[in-house]
Amino acid sequence: MDIMVYKNFEGTAELDMQDRICRGRVLFINDLITYEADTIDELEAEFHAAVDDYLETCRTLDRKPHKPLKGVFNVRISPALHKAAVLRAARENIKLNELVGKAIDAYVNGSPHVTTNTYYTIHGSKPSGLKPFTAGMQDSVWTTGSTHGH
Repeated sequence: MDIMVYKNFEGTAELDMQDRICRGRVLFINDLITYEADTIDELEAEFHAAVDDYLETCRTLDRKPHKPLKGVFNVRISPALHKAAVLRAARENIKLNELVGKAIDAYVNGSPHVTTNTYYTIHGSKPSGLKPFTAGMQDSVWTTGSTHGH
């Protein structure tokens, strides 16, 4: 899925091969606004028209147009990964929220300090080809990369 931007609004650009149509929706708003077209250029024009119409409707209704992102969301992970994250946060003397924020920031911004090939095990066997990162704890975190001094 691709993302288009117009007047600080983001919208999706998707291709539906079964129906042979381009479609999308405006993101981060309180309402559901979709658009579709036969071509990519027409889809972009429909997205612009949808945003313009949404802004006009909000003005008419005296409503704030954007759905604010609060910075709060639930994350569901395995208990083993949860425990490994809590242990890592404790080793770094930071809160779990800060650790998760740093990890997401690094992943989203392409930092080499967080990789998608890290495996966490709690009291488990060593995954093949990995070296342990224990930092003096009984529980091990197995990683393919550097521990960056931790």
